[in-house]
Amino acid sequence: MAAFSRPTDSDVADQCRLAAGYVDRILKGEKPGDLPVQAPTKYETVLNLKAAKALGLTIPQSILATAEVIE
Repeated sequence: MAAFSRPTDSDVADQCRLAAGYVDRILKGEKPGDLPVQAPTKYETVLNLKAAKALGLTIPQSILATAEVIE
Protein backbone atom coordinates (compact mmCIF):
# COMPACT_ATOMS: atom_id res chain seq x y z
CA MET A 1 0.00 0.00 0.00
CA ALA A 2 1.50 3.31 -1.04
CA ALA A 3 -0.57 5.65 1.13
CA PHE A 4 -3.11 5.37 3.91
CA SER A 5 -4.47 7.18 6.93
CA ARG A 6 -4.43 5.83 10.46
CA PRO A 7 -5.43 7.14 13.85
CA THR A 8 -2.63 8.97 15.62
CA ASP A 9 -1.00 7.36 18.66
CA SER A 10 -2.54 9.92 21.00
CA ASP A 11 -5.94 9.24 19.46
CA VAL A 12 -5.47 5.50 20.02
CA ALA A 13 -5.00 6.25 23.73
CA ASP A 14 -8.18 8.34 23.66
CA GLN A 15 -10.03 5.48 21.96
CA CYS A 16 -8.86 3.10 24.70
CA ARG A 17 -10.27 5.46 27.32
CA LEU A 18 -13.57 5.64 25.42
CA ALA A 19 -13.66 1.84 25.18
CA ALA A 20 -13.18 1.57 28.94
CA GLY A 21 -16.12 3.95 29.38
CA TYR A 22 -18.25 1.76 27.10
CA VAL A 23 -17.31 -1.37 29.09
CA ASP A 24 -18.24 0.43 32.31
CA ARG A 25 -21.61 1.46 30.91
CA ILE A 26 -22.35 -2.06 29.62
CA LEU A 27 -21.39 -3.63 32.96
CA LYS A 28 -23.78 -1.19 34.65
CA GLY A 29 -26.63 -2.52 32.49
CA GLU A 30 -26.80 -0.35 29.37
CA LYS A 31 -27.47 -2.19 26.14
CA PRO A 32 -24.50 -2.09 23.72
CA GLY A 33 -26.88 -1.31 20.85
CA ASP A 34 -27.99 1.85 22.64
CA LEU A 35 -24.46 3.28 22.89
CA PRO A 36 -23.36 5.78 20.23
CA VAL A 37 -20.75 4.77 17.67
CA GLN A 38 -17.58 6.83 17.91
CA ALA A 39 -14.82 6.93 15.31
CA PRO A 40 -11.30 8.35 15.62
CA THR A 41 -11.21 12.11 15.06
CA LYS A 42 -7.49 12.54 14.36
CA TYR A 43 -5.67 10.76 11.55
CA GLU A 44 -2.15 10.86 10.19
CA THR A 45 -1.25 10.33 6.54
CA VAL A 46 1.39 7.68 5.93
CA LEU A 47 3.23 7.41 2.61
CA ASN A 48 5.33 4.41 1.60
CA LEU A 49 7.56 5.78 -1.15
CA LYS A 50 9.10 2.38 -1.89
CA ALA A 51 5.65 0.89 -2.54
CA ALA A 52 4.61 3.92 -4.58
CA LYS A 53 7.71 3.58 -6.76
CA ALA A 54 7.11 -0.18 -7.21
CA LEU A 55 3.57 0.63 -8.38
CA GLY A 56 4.84 3.31 -10.75
CA LEU A 57 3.17 6.10 -8.79
CA THR A 58 4.50 9.60 -8.40
CA ILE A 59 3.38 11.29 -5.20
CA PRO A 60 2.77 15.02 -5.74
CA GLN A 61 4.92 17.37 -3.67
CA SER A 62 1.79 18.89 -2.13
CA ILE A 63 0.87 15.50 -0.63
CA LEU A 64 4.44 14.81 0.48
CA ALA A 65 4.43 18.15 2.29
CA THR A 66 1.31 17.27 4.29
CA ALA A 67 2.18 13.67 5.22
CA GLU A 68 3.03 13.03 8.84
CA VAL A 69 4.98 9.82 8.13
CA ILE A 70 7.03 9.05 5.05
CA GLU A 71 8.54 5.57 4.91
